[in-house]
Amino acid sequence: MRVAVINYDYCKPDKCRLECIAFCPINKSGSKAIELSEIVKGKPIIYEETCIGCGICIKKCPFDAIDIVNLPDEYGKDETHRYKVNGFKLFGMITPKKGSIIGILGKNSTGKSTILRILSGELIPNFGNPQEVLTKDQVLDRFKGKEIYNYFQSLYNNKLKVVHKIQYVEYASKYLKGSVKDLLTKVDQRGKIDEVKSMLNLTPFWEKDVSVLSGGELQKLLVSASLLRDADVYLFDEPSSYLDIRERINLAIAIRELTKGRYTIVVEHDLIVLDYLADVIHIIYGKSSVYGRVSKSYSSRVGINNFLHGYLPAENIQIRSDAIKFNLRELTELDLNPHAVTKVIWTAMEKQLNGFSLSIEEGNAREGEIIGIVGPNGIGKTTFMRILVSEITPDHGNVLTEGLTLSYKPQRLAPNYEGTVQEYLENVRKDILSSSSWFFEEVIKRLNLHRILESNVRDLSGGELQKLYVAGALAKEADIYVIDEPSSYLDVEERYIVAKAIKRVSRERKSVTFVVDHDLAIHDYIADRIMVFSGVPGSKGIARSPQSLATGMNQFLKELGITFRRDSDSGRPRVNKFGSYLDRLQKETGEYYSMKISREEEST
Repeated sequence: MRVAVINYDYCKPDKCRLECIAFCPINKSGSKAIELSEIVKGKPIIYEETCIGCGICIKKCPFDAIDIVNLPDEYGKDETHRYKVNGFKLFGMITPKKGSIIGILGKNSTGKSTILRILSGELIPNFGNPQEVLTKDQVLDRFKGKEIYNYFQSLYNNKLKVVHKIQYVEYASKYLKGSVKDLLTKVDQRGKIDEVKSMLNLTPFWEKDVSVLSGGELQKLLVSASLLRDADVYLFDEPSSYLDIRERINLAIAIRELTKGRYTIVVEHDLIVLDYLADVIHIIYGKSSVYGRVSKSYSSRVGINNFLHGYLPAENIQIRSDAIKFNLRELTELDLNPHAVTKVIWTAMEKQLNGFSLSIEEGNAREGEIIGIVGPNGIGKTTFMRILVSEITPDHGNVLTEGLTLSYKPQRLAPNYEGTVQEYLENVRKDILSSSSWFFEEVIKRLNLHRILESNVRDLSGGELQKLYVAGALAKEADIYVIDEPSSYLDVEERYIVAKAIKRVSRERKSVTFVVDHDLAIHDYIADRIMVFSGVPGSKGIARSPQSLATGMNQFLKELGITFRRDSDSGRPRVNKFGSYLDRLQKETGEYYSMKISREEEST
């Protein structure tokens, strides 16, 4: 079968010569595979039944608006939903299981949020025909004989109460009014408000008005409100965004404890959190904005490892050409290089800012080095970034960067550029869109930025903005790169594409890169050394000198009381359950961040 998708936001028939229609071989033979249609307001429509998937129209379209994918005929039996004619198509569906937490892992725009909307009853599936509006009874007829039938029968007969925590928490501050305390008191149907307040540490902003909450506080508010409602089905769409690692683990514990015996489905991009939280995993694979297909279920460990390897054995399908590999190392190649030159030096520094004090130990960074920065929210990480790029000056001490050029990707993503994506990128560097450069092939294209060149920056989503600003920051020729929270809004694959780009840019240009991020797997993947920030969030922060990955992570996790082991298959870091044998053993030996695979991991 064939899926033909036209992005009608990019399609501009009044600005082209209708090359897609003129060059189509089926049209030339006298039949019709593509033509203008009033169904889509005078724009082209592709007939998948007659299209032969030759790809000529894809190459001829001047706006990159067309995608055609040839798929096995068996996919046709699993059509679940299509949004519009020549729009995104979802194949397959997960089957919720009471008492099990199901994790959903996959690229952005492959149908994860669509699945949650269908399971919540917000969206009625049309089984691939966007022009057909089905009744709930017709949907049940289509699901007859399948395991999922009982779930939808209960859902459509109002026997299931559903709570759906949405992906974009920013909407909460627009529609919710009042203090955190008042709002959560109103929704507490289970009498667990004190328990949730303690587990998610809501005390620091308990009396605050919703309108002034940070992204992390809004996230915890929405998760808390979901857990306090008495429901049969709990759906969480990216619950860890904006949260630091301690908050992410607390959130995972709260979800596990407070949804026992219920249906629970979680979409999450942080592999450490997903692994800790989920019992089973479904991988959504396909092509972003074109189609997505739901895999069979795997245990959380096996599913995540399959995803990293890029191969799903149960489906016998390759979902990615290259594997994401974690290299276990005590020392990096820079540590082993006696000629590594120190490029950036800073003295001990102090900064007082709006009632917050930050003390920074002296340190340095070598050419080609990536310094990972970890610590809880509100501890001064971004303040240190701003000092590095001379946005603010320290009260005492200084950074020795005279004569060095800087490139900075800030934490907050403001779409304040008047112009298109192409204009923004070419303003950063004129040859950035040259198809002959590795940067265009490995960064611009793999992040799908080439598909939105005509889009206005002000119209981009959070994920598109993140990718644009990261690419723009890395495109500049600089001695120092400062990248603040590059993984926010990005899916797992995009995070590792960005990580690889950061490493290649740093090594080839012999630049120093400072990376702030809450996804510890990203630091494990690319950081040469780690700076640990500790103290009292919102009051006092202490920035330690850069340390080796093992030493820095060990210090950081010891302060949090969390231990990490290594997966025997992929080498990725995994959180130990609190009080488990490995957790107790590693705490006794002081090895909070293991750099070696344990026999216990192999046996499990």
